[in-house]
Amino acid sequence: MPRSHLLADQAFSRAAGAPLVGGNTVLIQCDAEESYPAWLHAIAGARRWVHFECYIIHGDATGHRFADALIAKAREGVAVRVVFDWLGALGATPWTFWRRLRKAGVDVRSFNPLRFDSPLGWLSRDHRKMLAVDGTVAFVTGCRRRVRLDLGDHRCTAAAAERVTHGSVREVGDVALRVIASEPAAASVFRLDHLVTALARQRLWITDAYFVPTPPYVQALTAAANDGVDVRVLLPGGSDLMLVKPLTEAGYRTLLEGGVRIFEWDGTMVHAKTAVADGRWARVGSSNANVQSWLGNWELDVAIEDERVGARMEEIFTRDLTRSTEIVLGEGARRLERASHVPRATRARRGSRTRAARAGVLRLGHTFGAALTRRRGLGSAEAGALLYGGLLLGALAGVGLKWPRGLAWPLAIFALWLALSWLVQAAKLWKGGRSGKESGSSL
Repeated sequence: MPRSHLLADQAFSRAAGAPLVGGNTVLIQCDAEESYPAWLHAIAGARRWVHFECYIIHGDATGHRFADALIAKAREGVAVRVVFDWLGALGATPWTFWRRLRKAGVDVRSFNPLRFDSPLGWLSRDHRKMLAVDGTVAFVTGCRRRVRLDLGDHRCTAAAAERVTHGSVREVGDVALRVIASEPAAASVFRLDHLVTALARQRLWITDAYFVPTPPYVQALTAAANDGVDVRVLLPGGSDLMLVKPLTEAGYRTLLEGGVRIFEWDGTMVHAKTAVADGRWARVGSSNANVQSWLGNWELDVAIEDERVGARMEEIFTRDLTRSTEIVLGEGARRLERASHVPRATRARRGSRTRAARAGVLRLGHTFGAALTRRRGLGSAEAGALLYGGLLLGALAGVGLKWPRGLAWPLAIFALWLALSWLVQAAKLWKGGRSGKESGSSL
């Protein structure tokens, strides 16, 4: 192996915090129509254990189909374990769904529920989406468990891999990959994304569902584009999170002026989180390009270093562009140019969830900071962010002027909750330290 490749491998390992594992077979699945039958087939073939971890598992027809499969294996004596996110399940999954699984012998755990001694601990979520069976087959994806099997144009790319573990598991292929299990503040995928952006020489094509990148990542993308790299970003034409769309659009002008090409999907919402560079490196998983995913959540991604997989990812991306609209800058305003004649689907919009709000705070701060300090010019695409921010601040000011207690009481209650939680934690730490000293002195 050339020295440059050895150095790149070392850099990837350190950035991702994950070693390169060879001997795998990898299959890229484009959507729910491909992924869900494969997942159900893998569950049906389990002999020892099934581990299913997902941010949201909806209690709809598809959710019950998975529940039936998991219950059947548990009744056969297979160890079945399910982890769902507490916040993600709110309003999505009835308690009777979990009770049915537990009664059948499935080990069901709720991740990071709201706790009295941690008022803001719920901000970090388990956003991972994966299925592992018997330690030999694994699926890592950006899909949500709410899409019906007949929605074949819902983009939520998944990677199915055999032999992703170390040890005595036999090799079944020649694909090398890294399993990146990131945690809050670890920034594994954040570091890896920056490194790939810096090393890309010809092409860097990104698909993302909730694209609210940090200024350093925007700078990295535009720097690559200025060096002649073909940087393209495929995003949803609409979002199920109300706050995300204007925040994403607020960053369009900077990216476009820096040479990055932006496309919006014309079908049902894109929920994939993928990247492919130079046709030989690809990433598939749950991490979005925003602060919440990079620094706040538990995420799971697979970085694959294989030219055949890279070529397949580029083929999928190119095909998706035929059903997308390219965004370009006109004279003084943004102008849309059609990349296909497929009509836009109706955009579903729901209330914003915490992961979008946390990423949105950074983007709003960046825009508001520019508006206040005039350290850079603002583009028309940022008008939406300023409008939302202005309306929110105006509403808060109105509440404060008309009903001062309406602001004072919630702030006081939250301050009291925070104070009590800190006192409880201090007492636990003091008690633990004291017992440790006593046990140490008795030795």
